[in-house]
Amino acid sequence: MAGRVKRKPKPNQESFGENGKLKRARTSELKDAPTSTINAQQRDEIKELYSLNIPEDLYHFWDFCKELSPDNPRGALTDTLGLQLVGPFDLLAGAHKKLKTKPNLHLHWRYFYDPPEFQTIICGDGNQLHFGYYRDTPDLLPSFVGENDAKKGCTITQMGDNVFAAVFLYLQRKKKEKGSRKPDLESLEAKLQDTAEVLELSLEQKTKDMKQRDKKVVTKTFHGAGIVVPVDKNDVGYRELPETDAGLKKICKAIAEAKTDEERIKAFGPIQEMITFVQFANDECDYGMGYELGMDLFCYGSHYFHKIIKQLLPMAYNLLKRSLFGEIVEAHLANRSREPVDQLSS
Repeated sequence: MAGRVKRKPKPNQESFGENGKLKRARTSELKDAPTSTINAQQRDEIKELYSLNIPEDLYHFWDFCKELSPDNPRGALTDTLGLQLVGPFDLLAGAHKKLKTKPNLHLHWRYFYDPPEFQTIICGDGNQLHFGYYRDTPDLLPSFVGENDAKKGCTITQMGDNVFAAVFLYLQRKKKEKGSRKPDLESLEAKLQDTAEVLELSLEQKTKDMKQRDKKVVTKTFHGAGIVVPVDKNDVGYRELPETDAGLKKICKAIAEAKTDEERIKAFGPIQEMITFVQFANDECDYGMGYELGMDLFCYGSHYFHKIIKQLLPMAYNLLKRSLFGEIVEAHLANRSREPVDQLSS
């Protein structure tokens, strides 16, 4: 059996409970902030349809946008920022009510590079810029709000730990653009700041909780947001791939750009060897290794890796007790498109 590969320093063990699950306490969930107007029936319905817990800041943001545009809350930011509320906001708007069957939201506004951990909540107008909640596990609240531009690649940028922060930070960028409507932006900026202050929500790009999460990240992966897996006191849970990110990207490029099937089969050699290492790692409960390799191949984006991703990621998610993410990635790979789809449109 292969020997253990040298590891990075393990995450702080106090970050995990006795059951091995990552402890997660968002600052915004611990405050005695006012309750939103969204009723229990709506909340339960959204949770059932997504199979995910939705943080309170999303409901507060819906109330905020209803005040800005009572007739069209989902379009409240279109004129000022070129943004549209989607995802769970579609359900709050009742877009699912016209459907005759229960919708499958695994692919609802899922962009090409979105990993299962990412749930789109806001999209750009006419481009592939979008914002979404990023969860480390499906049974916990999001760790942060991320931003991705699918036309540029797989990179996920952290934009605070709530939707108000993400929109606020995006607004700061828009103010610096030539031709921006600064009076309108400044008016929206003031309203965002006032509401966030009342709700006791941080507008920082990197909160204390997010910095604590960074300490638990075992590897950044190609998308840069990092993955978190339980690592016990014996340093079991993750081992490094026997290849750097740059080296793995070079291997992926050789496979994707091979001119013949023979060349491609040969180029797959190092990947096959890594899969063998992953099998050893899984046997020794180092589930993070297969998770990392599967995620990197997913982020690279070539269809030549889909078969291997289907082997690696669902297994890793099941071993980590994150089976919902496995279901999402399988659905995504079966319908992976360069353009996101509104699953609630007729």
